[in-house]
Amino acid sequence: MYGCQQILIHQSKEYQAILEYLCSESNKVYNCSLYYARQVFFKTGKLTNRAAICDEMARSKNRHYRAIYVSAAQQSCNAVAEALKGYRKLMKLWGRGELPNKPELPNYRKSGLFTVSYPKRWLKMTEQGIRIPLGTLVKAWFGLSEIYLPMPKNLDWATIKEVRILPRNGCFYAEFVYPMPTVQTQLDPTKALGIDHGLNNWLTCVSNIGTSFIVDGLKLKSLNQGYNKRVATLKENQPQGFWSKQLASLTEKRNRQMRDAVNKAARIVVNHCLENAIGTIVFGWNTGQKDGANMGKKTNQKFVQIPTAKLKTRIAQLCEQYGLQFVENEEAYTSKASFVCLKTLTSAAQRH
Repeated sequence: MYGCQQILIHQSKEYQAILEYLCSESNKVYNCSLYYARQVFFKTGKLTNRAAICDEMARSKNRHYRAIYVSAAQQSCNAVAEALKGYRKLMKLWGRGELPNKPELPNYRKSGLFTVSYPKRWLKMTEQGIRIPLGTLVKAWFGLSEIYLPMPKNLDWATIKEVRILPRNGCFYAEFVYPMPTVQTQLDPTKALGIDHGLNNWLTCVSNIGTSFIVDGLKLKSLNQGYNKRVATLKENQPQGFWSKQLASLTEKRNRQMRDAVNKAARIVVNHCLENAIGTIVFGWNTGQKDGANMGKKTNQKFVQIPTAKLKTRIAQLCEQYGLQFVENEEAYTSKASFVCLKTLTSAAQRH
């Protein structure tokens, strides 16, 4: 299991231009690699692998592949290989009848910026920070052969596996990937915490040992409401697809607030389990519930924009780290029965 930490890169105009160029070329490498992989599939019916994709990009002397440092270009090709691997797994599930719709091949990315990744073996820690190599073409065009990123003080360089440059809403982040040690805990798997999610009450949590608590969702609703009003004002009388630096800055601020809320809420849930030796978390969830939401325009907007799926994923990650069992259950069952009231699913369903 791997964790990651992101820090905002405070770049000069020169660094800004270089980072935009790197992320732009990475996006083009991804699309060129995907084009090759899709053509192979259409002609042979087979999905190609990472090595074949990288070999094709190098053999064909793709100008985008050659524009950035070779290891970074290879990581963009790896992203295509991972997408194809996911497609293969989904096809197997569909073949067994476990998916209602047939999966589609990965699609091309829109023009813009994409993540640039550097495995640690190509990086070096110096007094100026982490040395990021740029490649010969970047040196020829920008006059720089490397840039330096600061190392977070709370991380150990010896444990870092990869450093990524993430573009997001006009900002660039350095993401540090490192292994997360599994924490040994003494928990009772027969003790369970049931979680039902909503809007005003983001998470309603009740255990079978008599403990309960609620994670408030009103603050998130308020943040989203303010964001939507501001966006509507800025887009008023503007053409379809209008975007600006102000909108990007506003969206980035809102996304940071959502990520902060997700991390804090997940930590509240897991800490409660650790303090009470609860070994199982049951999360009520309906697959595709946001896609099929039909609660009215206003309620739909509130419901869809709350990042509950990300919160569920974060809770599952913490469960893996601390040795808890995470169970995702059909939400309909949690509304028809209550272990607190000692009601069975059958008896509850009969009354309805």
